[in-house]
Amino acid sequence: MTPRRFDHIAFDWDGTLFDSTAIIARCIQAAVRDVGGKEPTYEAASYVIGMGLMQALAHAAPDVPPQRYPELGDRYRHHYFAIQHEISLFDGVLPLLDELKSRGFFLTVATGKSRRGLDEALQSTVLAGVFDASRTADQTAGKPDPLMLNELMAELGVPPERTLMIGDTTHDLQMALNAGCASVAVSYGAHEPSVFAALKPLTVSHSVAELRVWLQANA
Repeated sequence: MTPRRFDHIAFDWDGTLFDSTAIIARCIQAAVRDVGGKEPTYEAASYVIGMGLMQALAHAAPDVPPQRYPELGDRYRHHYFAIQHEISLFDGVLPLLDELKSRGFFLTVATGKSRRGLDEALQSTVLAGVFDASRTADQTAGKPDPLMLNELMAELGVPPERTLMIGDTTHDLQMALNAGCASVAVSYGAHEPSVFAALKPLTVSHSVAELRVWLQANA
């Protein structure tokens, strides 16, 4: 293995570690239908994944008036919590995280999920105790605002040039740029890889196995 380039690796959650893109998109569509809005396409619903919940729903349902956003959020949570048990880690994620921990990296989560939602996910999976810190959109700011990454770096005492952000959306990559960090994109989540180049990720990995090989050689 080459000398370590980074000390801190921050992961997005949905679409990067968890195979949840399709479920989240369907829940967004159902929530918009429930409040009488025009149902977004699957592509439009997938695009907003990674943003904070209210930011995402407002973008996905531009015809829903702002006073109905709380109801829209409630309906999304209703649908999501009813089927969240169907969500699983992508194959290979646990061995990848175990390997990175053994190499001494700080591992964190920077996600558009709510604090409550992330805490429940961490408690209900084998990922409990894996991550050194985490930030969510509702306790900081939604992506691509760099606040959650900035807070994670400050907590760990790691500068931007030693931090790597890994995510599946342009929101993740733009957040990394805004924070002065390098990024790696994965193509198996919410956004099409054709849109990543402008945001200058170090690489685009097409599977967890490919990501693991790249990190072994380059992180």
